[in-house]
Amino acid sequence: MIRRFVIVIVWLQFAGVAAYTQQPPAGTQPASQQPAAQEPSTQPTTPQTSTPQASTQEASPQESSSQQTSEEETGRRRKVRPRDYRKWVYNVGGGVNLPSGTTRTYVKGGGAVGDAGVARNFSRYFGLRADFLYSNLPLNAFALELAQAPGSRSQVYGITVDPIINIPVTKLYSAYALVGPGFYHRSGKLDSTTIVPGSSCNAFFQWWGSCFNSIIPLNRGVLNSSQNEFGFNFGGGVARKIRGNLEVYGEFRYEHGKHNGITTDVRPITIGFRW
Repeated sequence: MIRRFVIVIVWLQFAGVAAYTQQPPAGTQPASQQPAAQEPSTQPTTPQTSTPQASTQEASPQESSSQQTSEEETGRRRKVRPRDYRKWVYNVGGGVNLPSGTTRTYVKGGGAVGDAGVARNFSRYFGLRADFLYSNLPLNAFALELAQAPGSRSQVYGITVDPIINIPVTKLYSAYALVGPGFYHRSGKLDSTTIVPGSSCNAFFQWWGSCFNSIIPLNRGVLNSSQNEFGFNFGGGVARKIRGNLEVYGEFRYEHGKHNGITTDVRPITIGFRW
């Protein structure tokens, strides 16, 4: 009897162990569900997207540093080759005229002169300058006597285009020289004259430009003078900086025009400002 009871108890123990091994414990069930909960983390997009972001964040400082390097290199190039001159320079001045040549025979010295110009510089030393000139040419007593006139007025207008050579001397002082062609228009008018029309022209009327085949014309055109002449000019000047780009300058030039043997020669001396 006892033997059968022991066999029953052993059999029950084996049955319980078998049942225990077939059914997992309650505490281990969440572990079996863990792969389902971890499915989102196993998606391939998550690690792939995180890696480029990190690389992009690492690349942006390199790009910024390269941009800064290029800017510094550009700045260095600009510092190496600075433009140490002004592209455009304007001038205006006034002074007196010292006539020369045949003009000095009939014109008094000291006539008023006005000049205005602009220069386009291509480098520190070389440029191109254009000027407009006005010079008063008052006839002297000898000319009025030959013209048999009580009074007159006479002037010359000139346009010149000259290559200019700039010569820096110090920070305050500079010099320049110029030479080139010019166009001149001389005009004038006698108040009246007692000369007889049809008579021979003297030297003054030949210079005045009123003769026709060396004869005084019969009309009243003898009172007026109008001459268009081509020629050349040359000269130079010195300048001193006052403040900023403003300079005061002094200039001397020789200007010569000629047409049909009639000449006009002036030597203007001007003082003015450049900026």
